Amino acid sequence: MRLRMRRHHISMSCLFSFLISELLFVVRGSLAVLLMRSRISVVVWTELILRFIHGIRKSRLLLCHHVNRHLLCQFHTQFPLTIQSSYTLDMFKVPVHQVAGHQAIGGKLGPLVDDDGRFYKPLQSGERGSTEKAFYTSFSSNTSIPEDIRRFFPVFHGTQVLEASDGSGPCPHLVLQDIVSGHLSPSIMDIKMGANTWPPQSPEDYITRCLEKDRETTSINLGFRIEGFHIYRSEESDLWKPEKQFIKSFSAQDVRLVLKKFVSSNASPDLDLNPDCAFASIVYGGSTGILAQLRELKAWFEVQTIYRFYSCSVLMMHGKGGSGAAVKLVDFAHVVDGEGVIDHNFLGGLCSLIEFISKATQDEYPNKTCLKDSENNRSSSDNCTCE
Repeated sequence: MRLRMRRHHISMSCLFSFLISELLFVVRGSLAVLLMRSRISVVVWTELILRFIHGIRKSRLLLCHHVNRHLLCQFHTQFPLTIQSSYTLDMFKVPVHQVAGHQAIGGKLGPLVDDDGRFYKPLQSGERGSTEKAFYTSFSSNTSIPEDIRRFFPVFHGTQVLEASDGSGPCPHLVLQDIVSGHLSPSIMDIKMGANTWPPQSPEDYITRCLEKDRETTSINLGFRIEGFHIYRSEESDLWKPEKQFIKSFSAQDVRLVLKKFVSSNASPDLDLNPDCAFASIVYGGSTGILAQLRELKAWFEVQTIYRFYSCSVLMMHGKGGSGAAVKLVDFAHVVDGEGVIDHNFLGGLCSLIEFISKATQDEYPNKTCLKDSENNRSSSDNCTCE
């Protein structure tokens, strides 16, 4: 069938009625692919019209939502998007192991997961969304990134338009690896890195808000802060997940204590209960433990000048009994070009975190050897010279 391409100049106020008339025109026998001023891509238009021709009854509603989304969020029109074949939320779930950030609960917009090990993160509006999308695209295609460093980042599978979790209609999502998929009862900790959590050229009001939060937490003093965590104890259903306000008030001493509780079988909000550090040697120690992984990252950050990672998080996790200890980096909405300069802000926080974890289980237990394996493998490079 011959494609008839026509360019129309119409007002936004009558856009929907115009589109309906065009679709009816298609039913009469001709396929019209529209090139509108709203910058909706030809690929999107073609797929929507084909769906209509094949008798999908939701095409009009989908098109209406899609047009509205483009009018409100024109930032993402510069990126090619893939249309998900089904817009029902039945195939998606709210992540049960999310410990920080926006969550898809209570009618709010947040990430979703499926049963195939993929994590769908709504593309943020404005510059944040375009920055994160650009980072994943750049990082995925950059051949200078060592393979052993790539494993610390979620695998990027492109973008996809899905029904938003808040019911607002189709919304572009980043499709990423679900990094906790496959872990049994994972204990997880989200740690925001850097003494400075805002990128250069940020608006003054945003800098003020970030600086206030950095001062209220341990960011400035330690170079990192704990954003959230949950810890499974001896029983699979026994989960400790403190409220955000409780975590926000942490002092440096509290951070040390929580790092011990993170690898304990008796983790509890009871500050008088000493953590047993039962899994410390498995989770933190050894050649594949969290400390070894953090040192690998540190070695890369000591030389990489491609990116600067503002407000990025280190995600630490381990499974039941301390198995499967892993480190991942997440949240890249504020990554900027490295401009040939080492990212001392992130590196300084990483050095501090390594030091805190190394000493966490020894401060109150000087005779305890729970990190013996780790200390035997400890490199002299732990003596950071970060400014």
